[in-house]
Amino acid sequence: MEDQARLGQPVTGWQAPPRPDHAAMEGRFVRLEPLQADLHAADLFRAFSGHDALWDYMPYGPFVSAGAYHRWAKEREDGADPRFFVLRDRATGHCGGIASYLRIDPAVGSIEVGHICIAPELQRSPAATEAMWLMMDWAFRAGYRRYEWKCNALNLASRRAAQRLGLSYEGTFRQHTIVKGRNRDTAWFAAIDSEYPALAEAFGAWLAPANFDAEGRQRESLSDLTRLVRPGADPALG
Repeated sequence: MEDQARLGQPVTGWQAPPRPDHAAMEGRFVRLEPLQADLHAADLFRAFSGHDALWDYMPYGPFVSAGAYHRWAKEREDGADPRFFVLRDRATGHCGGIASYLRIDPAVGSIEVGHICIAPELQRSPAATEAMWLMMDWAFRAGYRRYEWKCNALNLASRRAAQRLGLSYEGTFRQHTIVKGRNRDTAWFAAIDSEYPALAEAFGAWLAPANFDAEGRQRESLSDLTRLVRPGADPALG
């Protein structure tokens, strides 16, 4: 007990999880498909076109043409880290967003979700939320101990999304990097494996058909459900 207090709790009976593969992930509202430029790029460019602010906090974009976006996607479709997935709305059949796993470190059980870009047609939808849950669910079921979300500290929408999904604010790294010639302070969020069973229950309750009325409006918010689970709140969100 003395060594545990001084050195930390031993990690026993744990094995390094696998890296994400290219298997699709199926939900009720969304299908996550491994990025394939020839299959997805044109529809993604359509969804993103005219919404240049989507790229404000990204290290790339906006893209001047469908060809430019296709080249960007083609260069990344086979990448192992980041590993990109496309959000296909099951209701419309259209691609409305993209996200990836990155900074994948099976040796210590840590994985991050990022490069998230969701077009207006899919924002604030059950499909977008379910996509984020599917990625988190895969990571913890695969055996990862820690699931991270990092964003520009000025990006309050991203900070709000992380907290809504049940990830706890862990601090801000000042002058963490430079993006498009501008300073970036980075806000860090994470959930850990011991928190996930309760988070999974919260997502299950929110995504249940009974939580939506005939017009598709939620009866209980996900924020209210995850607030009971996450141990840390973001002070920037009040």
